Amino acid sequence: MQWNSEILLLLSIPLTSAIVGWITNFMAVKMMFYPIEFVGFRPFLGWQGLIPAKRKEMAEIEVELVLGKLLSVEELAARLDPDELTKAVERRLKQVIRKVVNEVMQSSAPQLWAAMPVQGKNLVYLRVESDMPNVVKKLVGDVQHNITEILNIKELVVYQLVNSPELINEIFLKSGEKEFPFIIRSGSYFGFLFGLATMLLWMFYQAWWILPLGGLIVGYATNWIALKIIFEPINPIKIGPFTLQGMFLKRQNEVSKVYSDLISEKLINPQNITHSILNGSGSSHLFELIELHVNDAIERYVAIAQPYFAIGVGSDNYFQMKEQAVKQIFDNSEATLFYAYDYANQVLRVNEDLCERMRALSPKEFEGVLRPAYQADEWKLIVIGALLGMGAGFAQLFGIFL
Repeated sequence: MQWNSEILLLLSIPLTSAIVGWITNFMAVKMMFYPIEFVGFRPFLGWQGLIPAKRKEMAEIEVELVLGKLLSVEELAARLDPDELTKAVERRLKQVIRKVVNEVMQSSAPQLWAAMPVQGKNLVYLRVESDMPNVVKKLVGDVQHNITEILNIKELVVYQLVNSPELINEIFLKSGEKEFPFIIRSGSYFGFLFGLATMLLWMFYQAWWILPLGGLIVGYATNWIALKIIFEPINPIKIGPFTLQGMFLKRQNEVSKVYSDLISEKLINPQNITHSILNGSGSSHLFELIELHVNDAIERYVAIAQPYFAIGVGSDNYFQMKEQAVKQIFDNSEATLFYAYDYANQVLRVNEDLCERMRALSPKEFEGVLRPAYQADEWKLIVIGALLGMGAGFAQLFGIFL
């Protein structure tokens, strides 16, 4: 009976180590991403997922290492055809123009506008509407030539990821959808192997510290080895019929497709681009361009109606009218451009370009898609795994001597 209990005790060591390895690696992966917001008492008593906690730095890394080098805003902007863009927003643009003309005239020249017959107002609408394609074409051309001042891709990415921590988690989890489960599973494999070594040592030398030390080594080593296997070796190494390379790097073609689809669908899409150019640091440049072309158009319209229009409006109201028209058109830009999203998705082709260029990266460059973002904090996960493993070792020791 005593012999059987000793055998069971020895066999429990590698089995417990396998469980400890699985749990520590499971915890390591979860602690990378969750909780999204800090839970506990700042600054030290509590935890926040490593990725959400450093999402600003990680967003900047993503731009510097991947997006900033592979996506050209000049190239994307050049794909927009002014004529096709005008067709996409034409119906909404006509509604906006009529609304702007009405409100501007009612504010700047209420008596003149009220006295004008319906036929006269319709002529004004038609004159402005017929000129809109010309104005839009010139405006789009200027935006394309000044796109780097209007659209800051780094600002767009950082803003979106900082304000959507769930999105940066999704990017990492889907890009590494095969690697992260492997990290968890490998904990039990390596834990069992280290447990066998601990079992053999315990058979010949039953010091109290062996099990806690074995647990610490299991918790530390299983996390460390799993991370190494995923990203190393960076370049493929041929050993006979076998090729050794980090698991993540082997899936470069597959990961490139998953990553680029996510980026184009949820990050660098027409909605976010529109929000960035209208609300970002380059919005003042866009406003200046709109002001330039709207003022130019108004000058041409007024030239036709002179001197009747100038007498009816007056110089002060004339300048106020132009300012009001520019502001209203700018304020209505987002609602107007909404109708161009489908067209923009078709011609921008962010996912196709990004996927193709990511697949062409060297293994060292491709490693930068995921690893650098959390590499500086890998040690935290490994240390936590070691402490959990040591705790399990003490629990096992307690069970032996109880």
